Amino acid sequence: MKFKIVLVACMINLQVYAQQKQIQYLSGTDTKHTVQWDFFCTAGRNSGAWKKIEVPSCWEQQGFGNYNYGRDYKTNGKNARFYDEQGMYKYQFTIPAAWKGKNINIVFDASMTDTEVKINGKAAGAIHQGAFYIFKYDITALLNYSKPNLLEVTVSKMSADASVNNAERLADYWVFGGIFRPVFLEATPKQFIDQVAIDAKADGNFAMQVLPKGLAQNANIITTITDVEHKVIGTIKAAVTKADSF
Repeated sequence: MKFKIVLVACMINLQVYAQQKQIQYLSGTDTKHTVQWDFFCTAGRNSGAWKKIEVPSCWEQQGFGNYNYGRDYKTNGKNARFYDEQGMYKYQFTIPAAWKGKNINIVFDASMTDTEVKINGKAAGAIHQGAFYIFKYDITALLNYSKPNLLEVTVSKMSADASVNNAERLADYWVFGGIFRPVFLEATPKQFIDQVAIDAKADGNFAMQVLPKGLAQNANIITTITDVEHKVIGTIKAAVTKADSF
């Protein structure tokens, strides 16, 4: 039996076709393609003064702060203390004029570990805890469109939550701090598809769950399945109401 890769396109059918999500990176895309931000480390190497740091990165590997090993408490006894310096970041950015009227999130692919984010001096949301997963804030109401915006991020190497430290810090690896994965802005229409879950079976059966966001009116979700040569295999249309979105 032969299998072909299929492509799935999903859209909200309102008065016009759904717009695409747009991305603007504030950091680099990986450790080989970085962007310099202003940086202040509170303790350890190269601390006490504003300098430049590559983002994304762990600050220890950029010459800042202190190294600890996650099992140091085993080596040095129960009274061993981990370094708990903070890293403070600043970066200025502008918003494309075409983004006015859209929802804009700032997205962190990951940061070690407790992370406080401010836009133009105002908190973007609650302090994030946990180093190994993505988090985002809706910053639409905090942005300037006619002048540069200031992003300020304070990262604590050790979490204020002991359970986070037990899960992520006290293990058999080096303990790092910093914004070690990309940071970017995402702009979406006021009405958009936020999440999609696809269940495609080998026998050809197909099911999908779609979570629309911000619907101001009833609409249709239209899904088109094509093969790699863009030949349409099938189209599915389902009605949704305002109550189906959030």
